[in-house]
Amino acid sequence: MELLSKILIGLIAALHLYFLWFEMFAWETTGRKIFRQLPKEMFPKTKVLAANQGLYNGFLVAGLIWSLLIEDPKWSFYVGVFFLSCVLVAGIFGALTASKKIFFVQGLPALIALILLHLK
Repeated sequence: MELLSKILIGLIAALHLYFLWFEMFAWETTGRKIFRQLPKEMFPKTKVLAANQGLYNGFLVAGLIWSLLIEDPKWSFYVGVFFLSCVLVAGIFGALTASKKIFFVQGLPALIALILLHLK
C-alpha cells in the first residue's frame, strides 16, 4: 500500500504541476482548449487571475513532493494528509461551484490517496 500511495501522490503532484503550467504560462492557448465553454475574449482578461490559481497549484505540488521526500514516516504521513486534504477540499469546492468533473479529476484521486495512506 505504501508504494501505491506514493505513486498516486506523485501522479497527483504531476497533475497539479500541469495545472500550474497551463494556468500560469499557457492560459490563452491551452486554457482555451480546456475551458471551451468560456468565451475566447475572457482569457486575456482573466490571465492574471489564472496565474494566481496556478501559483496555488504550485504550492500543492511542493507540499505533495515534500511529503514524498520526508524520511520520518510519521511526518511524511502528516504532511501527505495535509496536502491531499487541501486537494480534496479544492476538488469538492470546484465540483460544487464550477463543474462536477473537477471532483473526479482532482478530489477522487486525493480521496483514494488519503485512504491508501491510512491503510499502510
